[in-house]
Amino acid sequence: MPIGATYLGNDTCAFRLWAPLRESVAVELETPVHRSLPLRNPGDGYWQVQAKKVPPGTRYRYRLDGERLSPDPASHFQPEGVHGPSAVVDHQCFPWSDRSFQAPPFSQLVFYELHVGTYSPEGTFAGVAERLDRLAELGVNALELMPVAAFPGERNWGYDGVFPFAVQSSYGGPEQLRQLVDACHRLGMAVVLDVVYNHLGPEGNYLRDFGPYFTDTYNTPWGEAINFDGPHSDEVRRFFLENAWYWFSRFHLDALRLDAVHAVYDASAHPFLLELAEAVRQWSKELERPLYLIAESDLNDARLIRDPGLGGFGLRAQWSDDFHHALHAFLTGERNGYYQDFGDFDDILKAVREGFVYDWRYSKYRKRRHGNSCKDQPHDRLVVCIQNHDQVGNRMLGERLTALVSLQAYKLAVAVLLLGPNLPLLFMGQEYGEEAPFQYFVSHGDPDLVEAVRRGRREEFSSFAWAGEVPDPQDAATFLHSKLREPLFGVGQNAERSVGARRSGTDRQRGLLEFHKELIRLRRRIFHGPRPPQIEVSSGERQPILVLRYEGQTDCFLCLFNFAAEKETLDLSELVSPGLSRSTDKIFDSALDRWLGPASSQPAAPEVGGPAARSPEDGGRVIELPGYGALVYAWVKKEQA
Repeated sequence: MPIGATYLGNDTCAFRLWAPLRESVAVELETPVHRSLPLRNPGDGYWQVQAKKVPPGTRYRYRLDGERLSPDPASHFQPEGVHGPSAVVDHQCFPWSDRSFQAPPFSQLVFYELHVGTYSPEGTFAGVAERLDRLAELGVNALELMPVAAFPGERNWGYDGVFPFAVQSSYGGPEQLRQLVDACHRLGMAVVLDVVYNHLGPEGNYLRDFGPYFTDTYNTPWGEAINFDGPHSDEVRRFFLENAWYWFSRFHLDALRLDAVHAVYDASAHPFLLELAEAVRQWSKELERPLYLIAESDLNDARLIRDPGLGGFGLRAQWSDDFHHALHAFLTGERNGYYQDFGDFDDILKAVREGFVYDWRYSKYRKRRHGNSCKDQPHDRLVVCIQNHDQVGNRMLGERLTALVSLQAYKLAVAVLLLGPNLPLLFMGQEYGEEAPFQYFVSHGDPDLVEAVRRGRREEFSSFAWAGEVPDPQDAATFLHSKLREPLFGVGQNAERSVGARRSGTDRQRGLLEFHKELIRLRRRIFHGPRPPQIEVSSGERQPILVLRYEGQTDCFLCLFNFAAEKETLDLSELVSPGLSRSTDKIFDSALDRWLGPASSQPAAPEVGGPAARSPEDGGRVIELPGYGALVYAWVKKEQA
């Protein structure tokens, strides 16, 4: 029997709880009629009872040792907030329509990360569902939700969750989440959920009432560490393993993104992350559909994604911050905080070619060597971005990249992201150049905790030397300021601006939206085959030009990215291998007017290596790349021509 309240039908519910250090446990049923039922303990630390006249929606809490009254640590719903009673949920009545759904191949995913509360004016799962057609039209095929586990108040990033099984009530609760997942699957879109297995939030954290879920052996940046390797840790592991199974089985999720696994402290010979990965592979067989784990880690440790037979944990992928940091530092010129470790064009080249820039290389920011190499891993083992909730929201003012660089530099970053070999992740609003910032917000009820959060945010930014005042995380205005404005769709804050003012902004954002759509279409064309294309990464001789060459079974693609602000020249014939077709077609040019560019001077179909294409000076076809420009050429392999 799983932990928590399991509704069995016919108004019958089984309650099961792990509380190994308690002498007695009773479930206090608060609705529809108050009743107190003692739980039995067979001697393994688990307490359980099966009760009738317990319909879905029944509110309940546990009374521990005849005194303390606490919500269920495995609560499936907290309709009255984290300090209120838990509620019984019927997980069997939802009419799923996704039995024939097949998730897209993982290697072809384009992720879209969003925060439910700020993505739509409604701030709910239903608000997200109403806008899914836009994402499908964009080309997104993997929706990634920031954490939805119940947190205090109605405003939070989600990393302060305290009931890992309970879907946040202000987002619409478990029913609306199921509706959203089902709607995504109808559109052929996978769903990824961000889960936090390294800590629980500071307010409403009742787990310590029940057992040794935490340890003082380690400390995370956010508080007590989860007990994954100390006494009683077997059952703590089981709690979080059941949580992962819960999301996959009860909500039909396709992948979990594991937050900050570098803070999942575990010195055991069989670490929790390895046990979780083994379990997910087994569940995938049982459910007969692919299930995935994606890690976020600050360690640059390829063991997370390396196969278990080679000493790894076997997770399907991990986020790589080095890609973001390399592009961001180069294009913005920022060198504060962790950006001091980046800024050279060679960092961009290495991030695209090998994945990790820091592979046991000395880090000035950390004042030690950092990371190891992942260049032996396939490119689709890394998820990369130019914006995400951390890299935007953990800036003091939450500025997006569009507020920090020119339009052409922003387009270049987008092009490298979407045409690069790693799996791309878009952050909500990125596709049309959203102007609203994404700032850090909470709605805690404890004044001392609120002040501690304010102080912590100020201290966090000290190494960046940013000017200005830190937005108050507790102020509702900070949350409202972070909501998408969506001028393209006539909703949000920009809807009240004058028609003329909206029109100019809308033209720019519509151009960016179409720019993203075209690049995602082109990405699908490059990576469409059953096997990934062969990839070569190089650069201009003395120029900051990134060159990507993809060779598929029939087609070849040459992607050129100029990281200089001024135009650069390049001999195209040197970049095309002998034995291939001489004829190439230019299939993408970021300088075109339709992409809000300065206009292009490049021919539509240059000849490469032929007599007509040669010039006396260079012996080949010299092309000009505009400042921050991106060009893509395609040709059919000679044997296929």
